[in-house]
Amino acid sequence: MNQQITIKVNSTFKYLQLWNGIFKLTDTELRVLSTLIESSKFGDDPNLCSSENKKIAARALAINDFNKLNNYVKKFKDKKAIRKEGKNYKLNTLLNTDTKSVKIDIDWNE
Repeated sequence: MNQQITIKVNSTFKYLQLWNGIFKLTDTELRVLSTLIESSKFGDDPNLCSSENKKIAARALAINDFNKLNNYVKKFKDKKAIRKEGKNYKLNTLLNTDTKSVKIDIDWNE
């Protein structure tokens, strides 16, 4: 039996919420990560958690010291929402907001 559902999302935050059952991020963590993702779209730096991206995100989140975001970066890494590749942090591929569609097959073998 095949069923297909379509879930429309209109923001990075809502896209992250869609996958949050896997990553178990808090609402604040979701907000911070979505802001980091949005911030990274403005620059050319491939590092999601670069100083520049953290500065942009901190301003958007009204956080005075962008280094406070380092605590969130560690949590995201521990929860596998991001991964470190060399010196850069990258999003888990499930959280790639450029994805146009995702297909999930669930097999109910009893």
